[in-house]
Amino acid sequence: MLPITIGIVIGIILSLQTAVNSRLRGFIGSPYQASFVSFTIGTLFLAIVMCVQRESFGITPTTLTTQPWWIWIGGLLGVIFLTTNILLFPHIGGVQTAIMPILGQVLMGSVIDNFGWFHSAQQPLSAVRVLGLLLALTGIIITVALPDLLAHRPATATTGNPWPWRLLGIVTGALGATQTTINGRLGLVLHSPLHAAFISFLIGTLGLLIIVIVVHRSFKEIKRAVGRGKPWWIWLGGAMGGLFVLGNAYLAPIIGTGQTVVFALLGQITGGLLVDQFGLLGAKRKPVVAVQLLGLAVLIGGVVLIRLF
Repeated sequence: MLPITIGIVIGIILSLQTAVNSRLRGFIGSPYQASFVSFTIGTLFLAIVMCVQRESFGITPTTLTTQPWWIWIGGLLGVIFLTTNILLFPHIGGVQTAIMPILGQVLMGSVIDNFGWFHSAQQPLSAVRVLGLLLALTGIIITVALPDLLAHRPATATTGNPWPWRLLGIVTGALGATQTTINGRLGLVLHSPLHAAFISFLIGTLGLLIIVIVVHRSFKEIKRAVGRGKPWWIWLGGAMGGLFVLGNAYLAPIIGTGQTVVFALLGQITGGLLVDQFGLLGAKRKPVVAVQLLGLAVLIGGVVLIRLF
């Protein structure tokens, strides 16, 4: 029961982080600079926690020379996931930008568990687990997409062939699930999920630093988020992201990537509905409709099948 609770809680935290970072991005203007701020604060937050826990920041030469190269790229995959989502929105709209990466996450998480990729524990797919995954995906689609379809709101934001962008969204989600597995493996190698989360955020921050320098060549837009009328909590998104990555690094080796992804998605959808219903953290209030509660119930049913069988 504890892994389910942790997975749902970090998913809710991620939905709150999305609202916080959206507000920060609104003040700064540049999504890349806003993401750089969030990653930097997340890195500092995890560093402080490591100091409090008296954990070492060092990495032994043996670890560097004997471990596979891919255990260090989790942070870069996180940056790719974040940046690609920004690029997807103008081409396929908000609903599909949410759905396609989720599809990629669930599918890749299941494949990783089934074959034991990235040195993860092998968890072969059973018919009941496949049914649970299909139910979970159905619940997510009902919750996220069906309200817009019933309201006859357009699904795409621009014209043109959307399929290359949809496939890119699925690949992006697959990279997100891969990041979860890699960070979990790194936590085992370093004997600390906290240390793994810090390394992931540090590498992600360095990646975003390069992106901002290439795209903007300055960081001057960040000062727009400072001053009167700017809520203090817009700076908490990075710490929330740090908790999410830490939770993933802790859970993935214990229950597998697939279950970690699905439990976090359940929390993310639940938290997103709460943010919409009550207009939390400066978000525009959008009352939850009955069909979204139906979708959430279907998603929970899928999670129960996945976990119990």
